[in-house]
Amino acid sequence: MPSGPLFLPLVIASALLMENIDGTVIATSLPAIAGDLGVNPINLKLAFTSYLLTLAVLIPISGWCADRFGSRTVFRAAIAVFTLGSIACGFTTTLYGFVAARALQGAGGAMMVPVGRLILLRTVPKNDLVRALTYLTMPALIGPVFGPMLGGFITTYFHWRWIFWINVPIGIVGIALATRFIPELREDDRPPLDLVGFALSGLGLSTLVFGLTAAGGQVMPALPDAGLIVAGAVLMFLYVRHAGRIEAPILDLKLLQLRTYRTSVIGGFFFRAGVGAIPFLLPLMLQVGFGLTPFESGSLTFASAAGALCMKFTAAPILRRFGFRRVLVSNTLLSALFLAGSALFTQTTPHLMIFAVLLIGGFFRSLQFTSLNAVAYADVPQGAMSRASSFSSVAQQLSGSVGIAFAAIVLQSMQTVRGDHLIHIGDFRVAFVLVSLLTASSVLMNIRLARDAGDEVSGYVPAAANRRVAS
Repeated sequence: MPSGPLFLPLVIASALLMENIDGTVIATSLPAIAGDLGVNPINLKLAFTSYLLTLAVLIPISGWCADRFGSRTVFRAAIAVFTLGSIACGFTTTLYGFVAARALQGAGGAMMVPVGRLILLRTVPKNDLVRALTYLTMPALIGPVFGPMLGGFITTYFHWRWIFWINVPIGIVGIALATRFIPELREDDRPPLDLVGFALSGLGLSTLVFGLTAAGGQVMPALPDAGLIVAGAVLMFLYVRHAGRIEAPILDLKLLQLRTYRTSVIGGFFFRAGVGAIPFLLPLMLQVGFGLTPFESGSLTFASAAGALCMKFTAAPILRRFGFRRVLVSNTLLSALFLAGSALFTQTTPHLMIFAVLLIGGFFRSLQFTSLNAVAYADVPQGAMSRASSFSSVAQQLSGSVGIAFAAIVLQSMQTVRGDHLIHIGDFRVAFVLVSLLTASSVLMNIRLARDAGDEVSGYVPAAANRRVAS
């Protein structure tokens, strides 16, 4: 049997590979799917947000399910559900059928990713956490590297439905590896499931974000949409009150008292919201705005993932050299700068230049993700790891929904101002500038970190401490 500190992250990553291929393939094939289903490409934002919302609703109970039924059992079942959802996506013929199939995929992803991360958090010591998380995401980044080109090739020369069926063999391999190598971890001393909190948070998040996503489009009338937004906000307010009154809420807001965790969750929310709009905006701009084929578009957009993959070899030494605070602050601004650079692309911009901007931007964004993920658990007690992992995962998925909704509202607002239903190239420029500002706003949280925040995890030793040791 294979062994070593890297093998378990690689096994878990086989599931993440399937999910990442799926997400990047959909982004590249968005205009073709919209054309086949007979809908406005902007309305396919529902396919993104239905998946992300299902994740956000169900992730809070992932840790409890793993503790109750065993990590291996839940992990295998999650892969199976995700694979079935992929098959359903390939057979759908309507927008709402596609949205429902994506929600089924989200039900599998809601258990798959956080439970996999939880297995690592419970088996890897903190001083090896950065390396474990880095290797965990490396194979998953193969999906975004090859996914855009694969999706573009299949969509251009075959049919977009086949992009979902490629998940089937990957899912089968993932189930086999999980059966053989994933430990069956349980927690006997687990708190009771917070059913009231689960209902309030689930209904609140889903109605609030769905209402925001539907705003400005032709999905539903304005009055019911406003009702969803108000109802969601009220339910979330009731959840906050509820969470403060019980010992073990489904989303433990008391974890936000830890500055490192608060920075990762809240600051990371704004960063991820801006970056989360890229898979929606970029393929639309390249295909609808510039007239590229899905394959040509995918051959450019995979650069972001290639840059992210390169970063995985340097994240740990960068954090050891500079520490979390300096990396998070400076890297936020660099990431926002390269994101804003996409607003300068035109139909005559050399593809090599587009590729270079996306490659370097992908490097910095991935460094930020790794840093945010690692600093989140720097001060979390071992007994709270399950709750912390669930809460962090919910925030990450919710930020993606908000980012896509924000970008779609910008595009639809530009159409409303002009009084037409066409997407102009200038619309994308405005959208990229605004989402880059949203990304940059996270620096306001990062700059408040202590200089020695998370040093146990990063291995950073301030220069003054080095001089004292030398003397």
